[in-house]
Amino acid sequence: MRHLPVFRWVLALGLILFTWSAVLYANTPDFPELEQVELTVLDEKPDGTCTVAWSNPFRFADEREGPYQCDAGRSPALKAPHYELATGFGWDSGWVLAEGPDQGRLYHLEEDQEADEERRERSDVLVLAGLPLMVVGVVGGNIRLLRRARGARPAVVRRAARLREAAEQVAQDHHRALEAVRTAWAPLHRELVDGELDRIPVTQIRGLAEGRLRTQEMEKGGVRTVRDVLDAGTWALAQLLGMERDTAEQTVAAARRTADAVGREVSVRFDARGPEPRTTALLAALRVLVDAGPKARSAGRAGRELAARLAPLLITAEPAAGVREMLRTGPYERDNVLAAVTELRIVLAEAEREAWAEQFAQSSVDLLRGPDVDADELATWTDFEARPTAYYTALAEVIDEDAPATACRTEGA
Repeated sequence: MRHLPVFRWVLALGLILFTWSAVLYANTPDFPELEQVELTVLDEKPDGTCTVAWSNPFRFADEREGPYQCDAGRSPALKAPHYELATGFGWDSGWVLAEGPDQGRLYHLEEDQEADEERRERSDVLVLAGLPLMVVGVVGGNIRLLRRARGARPAVVRRAARLREAAEQVAQDHHRALEAVRTAWAPLHRELVDGELDRIPVTQIRGLAEGRLRTQEMEKGGVRTVRDVLDAGTWALAQLLGMERDTAEQTVAAARRTADAVGREVSVRFDARGPEPRTTALLAALRVLVDAGPKARSAGRAGRELAARLAPLLITAEPAAGVREMLRTGPYERDNVLAAVTELRIVLAEAEREAWAEQFAQSSVDLLRGPDVDADELATWTDFEARPTAYYTALAEVIDEDAPATACRTEGA
């Protein structure tokens, strides 16, 4: 859920009112250019309402006459009939327009004053209303931005991302070393298992009632050992030997159980008196783990666990990598981000206390050396003879981790 930009709308409303006020003020007409003239007061009432005559100073022989609001408070000597006893006219002064199409027209100072004053008052009202809204929008928006951005922790996210990269790297390096051992071990182990299964007769298949075995029919059909049963499969036993489908399936399943048991019991042995390229390759792959030591194995497992732990936290805490990202998050998402950042802090503190970063880096260096394919056979077997227990222990750990159901019983050289 994203936040509602309340203060942004308040600021926008304040700007609109302020702009409207500026437009009204700008559209108020300027005071016109005027020229002062003498007015002959032809008739005047006590309140100053009068009829006056004047000469247009901008046009020759242009005499004009019209109503005017004389100054009722001027000296009585300027009023009729005291100013001109002969005519009974009075005197006053006024202003005429000095430009435009109405040039020479008598200008009444109060004629535009009311409309202009109304515009100015409206402009002032809009300013007084808009300025507080702008202040509230700016201050409130900044306070809200600071509150929303307080969860931004770029340094924490970067440190956690680097720790995750180191954890993934050591986990990959350890997995690569394990795969090298498994690749070299699998054909040797499979050959030993196949040899054992070729020597086990069908009468010794484990887990199947002897009365249900049709050993004579199978032997006549060429199926004499457990290996033959597995090679034939359910279809051959049912179709070629005439077994019932259920019996054939049970026989094959029992043969597989026997093969699994043999796989757990048989072990790969290293004999320096008769080395061969395959066992030498296995020893070379094991040497990486032996040289790296138990710390590399612990670092590999810890790296996998830590990378899996950090991955969802980093995804959730991703907005905390920058202020801009935090400002885009809603309130509910921000709570999740802050919780993820808190958890990242705990993980980083634990990593610093346990020196995981240093352990991961050192273990990666040890594991990245890989099997020394250029090392001669004598050097490989010499190192094995110097510490055979370490090699057998490393092999057992690899096989146990690869397939818990298939254990490798280790033996000394």
